[in-house]
Amino acid sequence: MNLGRTEDQELIADTARELLEARGPVAGARAMDGDPAGHSPALWKEMVELGWPGLAFPEEHGGVGGDFLDVALLFEQLGYAQVPSPLLTSVAACGMPVARFGTPAQKERWLAAISEGRIVTAAPLPWDRPGEGPVAARDGNGYVLNGTATFVPFAASAEHILVAADLDGEPRAFWVDASAATLDPLGTVGWDRPCHVGLADVRVPAEAALSPDAARAISLFGAAATCAEMVGAAQRVLDMTVEYATEREQFGRPIGSFQAVQHHCADMSIDVLGSRFIAYEAIWLLSVDREATEEVSMAKAWVSEAYERVCALGHQVHGAIGFTHEHDLHLFSRHAMAASLAYGDGDLHYDALAEELKLP
Repeated sequence: MNLGRTEDQELIADTARELLEARGPVAGARAMDGDPAGHSPALWKEMVELGWPGLAFPEEHGGVGGDFLDVALLFEQLGYAQVPSPLLTSVAACGMPVARFGTPAQKERWLAAISEGRIVTAAPLPWDRPGEGPVAARDGNGYVLNGTATFVPFAASAEHILVAADLDGEPRAFWVDASAATLDPLGTVGWDRPCHVGLADVRVPAEAALSPDAARAISLFGAAATCAEMVGAAQRVLDMTVEYATEREQFGRPIGSFQAVQHHCADMSIDVLGSRFIAYEAIWLLSVDREATEEVSMAKAWVSEAYERVCALGHQVHGAIGFTHEHDLHLFSRHAMAASLAYGDGDLHYDALAEELKLP
């Protein structure tokens, strides 16, 4: 794996950082806190005009012709700026499974729709409750779905939901019109406005069903993309903390000159760097279409815990100011708690990894 960025990738990251930094005051987590949609429609329109939703998809399906690694740079910058957006769930959790495992007709329909800015979201099977979640049954040439998909991000903003359901003992993914489901909005610490999605005899046609591989890919790509988002956010917390340590004075000198503070910043830096390496290894493997189940589990487990450690040490250095509503550090702490649980927390991925490696 080459950890260096190409010129195009540097341009993607730099453009994203400049735009999100400029839009942060009106579209960031603080500005969207309490907003029913949870994201800025105006910023979403700008993202679509820049081609972000189609960045990872082929040009013949309305995309830009990049890959998953390219779009992961956008997720990282969204985390860095703390800007809530349905981009991750639309592209990573919905678009990438279709791009890899969809039929030609499904690719033509759904990749083009996502690329042109249609907001979609995904409901993976629950990691922590095997055997639970929605259930599908065959019904003539189509299927009928029943059950509840839990904690579906940006469900109220989505036109369609890619629901993973159990069909005859194996996972399948089904495109469901959001208007056919019952949405129960939830109050959580995160920014993705999740809902429980109730499905009561919801019928979907045969062409709306995706393969078992696509159903598994929802969690695989979603977890890897969330790792990129957490890496960006952890980097921002480190940058904020180092800046504060150089400016805040105590006993007539910057607190960054104290050894204890230096050790905290060094530990944070190690966690951020390690998170970047392990996250982008998994992302790169997915980008080149190689097996990455173990690497994604390792990355999600490590980065989830490392990001929370970075936030905790950031609070140690900032002291009381970091806990105030006026300071942005608490926004990252809330995001860390939510992101660490998305697509499985550390414990679940450690268990999945142990099972994959056949460890006792």
